[in-house]
Amino acid sequence: MELSHIEHIGIAVKSIDEARKYYEDVLGLKCYAIEEVKEQKVKTAFFKIGQTKIELLESTDPEGPVGKFIEKKGEGIHHIAFATKNIESVLGKLEADGVSLIDKSPRKGAEGLDIAFIHPKSTFGVLTEICEDKNKK
Repeated sequence: MELSHIEHIGIAVKSIDEARKYYEDVLGLKCYAIEEVKEQKVKTAFFKIGQTKIELLESTDPEGPVGKFIEKKGEGIHHIAFATKNIESVLGKLEADGVSLIDKSPRKGAEGLDIAFIHPKSTFGVLTEICEDKNKK
């Protein structure tokens, strides 16, 4: 299995506008993109530090996955995402190894990435995302 780096860390927040102030004004990072991913009922904001991104996730629907996460656990780290150059191969290897997948095949995520999630029960409680940027090939 080839994972190249941590693509991003997803952080669930109640308000991107409020959280953005901390990342920009306190940490000195620059938000370079804000986008809504309607299929996932979420609005995202991205910051880059080194090769890794921070993705703020604001629910656009209380019944969406991030809305339910915040209701149950509060704001905080939602998931960690790893980059690969062949998401289908990684998913196949994970499934063959008995890992419980939320997504058995990739779907479109923020920034046009192909994404798939691994169930936290197979990853010691950490929601894990695998990402591939098909535009970087």
